[in-house]
Amino acid sequence: MINISIKNSLLSWIVKKRIYQIDQFILHPKKTQEEVLSSLIYKSKGTFFGIEHNFNKIKSYSDFSNHVPIRKYEEIFNYIKLTRKGKKDILWPGKIKWYAISSGTTNSNRKYIPMTKASIMDCHLNAGKDMLSMYCNNFSSTNVFNGKGIMLGGSQNVKNDFVEGDLSAILLENLPFWVSIHSSTDVETLLIDDWEDKLKKIADNAVRENITNLTGVPSWMLVLLKKIKEMSGVNDLTEIWPNLELFMHGGISFSPYKKQFYDLYPSSKLNYLEIYNASEGFFGIKNDFEKEDLLLMLDYGIFYEFIKKSDFINEIYNAIPLWEVEKNMEYAMIISTNSGLWRYLIGDTVIFTNTNPFKIKISGRIKSYINSFGEELVVDNAEKGIAETCEILNCKVNNYTAGPKFLQNGTGQHLWLIEFENKNTNTLDFEKALDTRLRQLNNDYNAKRFKNLVLKNLKIISLEKGTFYKWLKKNNKLGGQHKIPRLRNDDKLIKELLNI
Repeated sequence: MINISIKNSLLSWIVKKRIYQIDQFILHPKKTQEEVLSSLIYKSKGTFFGIEHNFNKIKSYSDFSNHVPIRKYEEIFNYIKLTRKGKKDILWPGKIKWYAISSGTTNSNRKYIPMTKASIMDCHLNAGKDMLSMYCNNFSSTNVFNGKGIMLGGSQNVKNDFVEGDLSAILLENLPFWVSIHSSTDVETLLIDDWEDKLKKIADNAVRENITNLTGVPSWMLVLLKKIKEMSGVNDLTEIWPNLELFMHGGISFSPYKKQFYDLYPSSKLNYLEIYNASEGFFGIKNDFEKEDLLLMLDYGIFYEFIKKSDFINEIYNAIPLWEVEKNMEYAMIISTNSGLWRYLIGDTVIFTNTNPFKIKISGRIKSYINSFGEELVVDNAEKGIAETCEILNCKVNNYTAGPKFLQNGTGQHLWLIEFENKNTNTLDFEKALDTRLRQLNNDYNAKRFKNLVLKNLKIISLEKGTFYKWLKKNNKLGGQHKIPRLRNDDKLIKELLNI
């Protein structure tokens, strides 16, 4: 058996080697992205999509943008349907063997995102190594490899010719051996369909291990950690895992959950590494633990383009490549990938905090907003508002969603359904504090709130603990990448939750 200190030093050295390559794309972003595009085009020029769009004539970014239109999921689905019927060489060379099911709010609007060996290995799994590279580069004395990790995964279904399921489940089955042996739970258990059964088994295993790291969506990780704390009868989790030092998280904003994690593990030893990943690809990793923004990863086989959000709202699709973006500008993101997604409008919006290197923060979803009264409230506003209100009032929010409510005379208000950790939280104080913070964060919201002429003060309905969990369970969305939509421009979700 390898000495654990030697093993830790060896693995740390291996992952740190990647830093040199990361430094190269930081220094040469345009060259890196042009090489990615050239490689994607070259590999796919013999596919059905490549022939149809004259890939053999594409010699530059300008050619690419002229030959290939920007598409939403509905517009590329006809190609995906062919791949799901077993047709090969449609969007990418060969047959598509995996499909990540994105987390739509209902089964009817699920998206089946193709995944290839190239996207799994060169994008998602390379990103996993890079997360550790970034961490080791920031914390040279780390002992993260001396223990084991907790990973949370979803489930999958094996069809005749392919596998479909949660992104995390697909990745779990393709993990390299050195990751698997550092997991506190075997892959077979992590892929169990029954979320509650899986959670119990993960918890039973984890309490007996020296856990040094966690990986998962914050909301689901909290469910697991609270369960472990309850079953162990400890004051906090430092009593069980004194060597826990890293939580790698993504999928949703961490801000509303930060205080709960600190309460569960009140130690300055625990570092938080945020990532930006999705079924469509892996895009960003925090590389500076003193800042909140993420380094855009440029050499994962993903070519990036962007549309100013203001243009996108007006259906003006003036896309630009990465090297033409502006700092502090909000963009809708377009990707072309080694899974066969071509000029695909992913649905996320980002703001560039820096262009040397290219660093971003996620500002929201194109469809996740409230603009029923011209207020243009976006997810970034909501997340910050909730987090800072919790800080002011010293309370905790487990989950929330918000939507419009139309009142008489053309006025309206926002209805917020919030599940508080403490059911005695004063909702009137929370309403006042949250409204004040949103007015500070968003000029359009503030203007519509002026003298209550258009938009009345927001209203909060405090839900019983477990309501959001029940909704997710009812819709077969427990675990994995599934999450509650934060903002909607209608009251459909609000009605469903109130019925529960």
